[in-house]
Amino acid sequence: MTLTMPTEAELLAQPADDYMNDAQQRFFRELLLAQRAELQARIDEEFTELRQPDTSSDVADIGAAEEQRQWQLRLLEREKKLLDKIDQALERLARGEYGWCAETGEPIGLKRLLLRPTATLCIEAKERQEQREKHQRDRD
Repeated sequence: MTLTMPTEAELLAQPADDYMNDAQQRFFRELLLAQRAELQARIDEEFTELRQPDTSSDVADIGAAEEQRQWQLRLLEREKKLLDKIDQALERLARGEYGWCAETGEPIGLKRLLLRPTATLCIEAKERQEQREKHQRDRD
């Protein structure tokens, strides 16, 4: 017997009592694994590009290439952080903690998880975190 994967619409149509049931967990595991594979392929491709030697002897070309290289390194750093977040989300799924707010223990919500599958905070907790960060920046 093969289990069919629910669509986003079917997921959102499920009763609130079904939150993070087996089908929903399977949906998000597959989503996270697909995002992880796509991101890893992109990172591998960018690393390959970075390893290509620059054969230009023109000073302007060398400068432009170095600027491009710095931009690529910043992008790789951001992508590596996202890869780590995806791995952490997969670990939370394996522990049965995925979909629940790390601060309040309340459901994060399917809509939020569909938009940001690596979310660890519900909307209210995230807003409080952002307010604390803003307040801290204003004080500095």
